[in-house]
Amino acid sequence: MRDISSKIKTLRIARASAMMKMSGDSIDAIKNNATPKKDVLAIARAAGYLAVKNTGNTIPHCHPLPIEAVNIAYDLKDDTVRIDVEVKTCYKTGCEMEALHGASVVALTIYDMIKPIDKNIEISTIKLEEKSGGKSDFKDRFPGSLQAAVIVVSDSVAAGSKHDKAGKSIIKKLETFDIVINDYIIIPDEPGEIRKNVEKYCEQEIDIVITTGGTGLSPRDHTPESLKPLIDTEIPGIMEAARSYGQNRTPYAMLSRSIAGLKNRTLILALPGSSRGAAETMDALFPNVLHIFKVLEKGYRHELEGTKSHNKGL
Repeated sequence: MRDISSKIKTLRIARASAMMKMSGDSIDAIKNNATPKKDVLAIARAAGYLAVKNTGNTIPHCHPLPIEAVNIAYDLKDDTVRIDVEVKTCYKTGCEMEALHGASVVALTIYDMIKPIDKNIEISTIKLEEKSGGKSDFKDRFPGSLQAAVIVVSDSVAAGSKHDKAGKSIIKKLETFDIVINDYIIIPDEPGEIRKNVEKYCEQEIDIVITTGGTGLSPRDHTPESLKPLIDTEIPGIMEAARSYGQNRTPYAMLSRSIAGLKNRTLILALPGSSRGAAETMDALFPNVLHIFKVLEKGYRHELEGTKSHNKGL
């Protein structure tokens, strides 16, 4: 099975359908509950519910999912039955296989219940109609247009007594989203150094400035205090999401003092200094946090249009 432990939970919806062909007499028998096995549609619907909820027990590579809603609908025509199955879950992976499995078993159950009176039933075109809620729905990409600077804040790494792993893991993650690394530096835990370098990158209009280190509780951890005076707009939800994500992996995530915010149009992220903490925070935030640049772009366009309208009125 694929490792989905690094993914975040989102609302996932999948819709699948199946088509069946049978005689008009069979359709009438279904409508009138006149088959030897009685209420075909109700029993097939129950079988579909069981199939959806047990997909992970039937198909080897499917993860067991917390199914939160299943809707099964029928459309009976002169000689066809259309089956539609909708499945919802709030989880780390999609539920398209659950919808497909449900549609398949509903069709097979109808087949089983109608075969005593119709030897020419046909099941055809079982397919996924739609799915939503996966990474493709939350993946704003800005190929080659976003730049980032990564600052490693660590006395020991700056002194050469330790190797940097956290900063390099951050860079690796950024590069998977086509973000250009403008600069990568290592500095000691000094408030003046932290402020000076972050301000420098903001003045250069770098899109993202990420620091790693100095967010703990030791006397030398100054990063949040150094950055707060620089931030114009704090965005608490970003690091709330990161801490929530981390809390599912280690109870110590609650101790992180990471912060996030904007200075003008530069996004500033202060991440933990441990390689694991930095990597998990990046997993929690990216690519979803990049949506902020869509929001900023819309706000900038709105402001620009407002300025043009004002100038026209003068």
